[in-house]
Amino acid sequence: MAKFRFITPNRVTWSALFVGLGSAYFFLKGDTASLVIGAALYHLSFILDCIDGKLARLKGNGTVFGGWLDYVFDRIRVLFCALALMGGQYLRTHNELYLLAALAVVFLDMLRYVDALQIYKMRMSMRMKIEKVTLERKALEDEQARREAAETADQPKVVFIEDLLRENPGVEAEVLKQQAGDVVDLHAQFRNRFPWYTRFRQALLRSRIRPHLISGIEFQMFIFIVAPLIGRILWTTAISAVALGLFELVIMYKFWLSTRDFTRLMEKLATEPSKAGVIAENLHRGRHRRAGGLDEERGAALAQQFPVPEQDDDLGFQPYPQPYPHHAQDIETQQLRALPYWVETEGSVR
Repeated sequence: MAKFRFITPNRVTWSALFVGLGSAYFFLKGDTASLVIGAALYHLSFILDCIDGKLARLKGNGTVFGGWLDYVFDRIRVLFCALALMGGQYLRTHNELYLLAALAVVFLDMLRYVDALQIYKMRMSMRMKIEKVTLERKALEDEQARREAAETADQPKVVFIEDLLRENPGVEAEVLKQQAGDVVDLHAQFRNRFPWYTRFRQALLRSRIRPHLISGIEFQMFIFIVAPLIGRILWTTAISAVALGLFELVIMYKFWLSTRDFTRLMEKLATEPSKAGVIAENLHRGRHRRAGGLDEERGAALAQQFPVPEQDDDLGFQPYPQPYPHHAQDIETQQLRALPYWVETEGSVR
């Protein structure tokens, strides 16, 4: 396809959507022949969906909008095909379990991709923090090394074990750590708790099988291709949903262990005592109350002690709102609140 100029990644993405909607049409009809045609069309749609990204990288004409378009169209295709497949079977059998199956498919697909994006975002945030703290520590220890690092800013400052494993899939993590020297490993606790995982992972890679066994790809394949072909839609959906759910729990557990490794590493790299769990004095009153009484010198000291994280330091962070300004009517309100609950004067009210 790359030989033809009129075939662009975005056009391939649109084609994948339309073919997927055609698959949904046949799924909705519900008979055996329509299910087979729908499965074949979905497989073709999936092939086109895999082609657009490779075509963009090969021709060098990928765009941010194209990546967004691919992601959104994938979700639309899964939604329509799930509703059509399960809805068509419900109309034929009037079995309410198909409606629950449709809900489960849409929910798990959403969970899979939202969880993947959020974990990726948080991992990148942890990497950025580690790199920043590491550079600051090296700068304090040796000013000359900091200048040399600035001159070679294009070279990687910190080596992460996941990058080494990605570049050397058949090599054990411990061997890579010995060869590379100073390596940041955010998966050490997981490997220590499950030493057999490394051997299992290498066995899969030697057989050209990726360790990510059940993901959105396999889930969609079983639901929209295998299930219609074998005629066991409910059973295939149930087994696939359980497998994907368990695998997602494993990923969440592994990410939780990585955050613990990250916390210990940051405490080790920190040049100052950790302020984790400490609330700044100027925030004790909460944003629904007035700051009152903090002079400029004290406020500057607190701001220096509890700095606001930079945007690059914590992706998606929204700074805490500033305290409300002190208005004149606030003084009058405070004076009224200081009065007794009952004011025994002429015309007084409660």
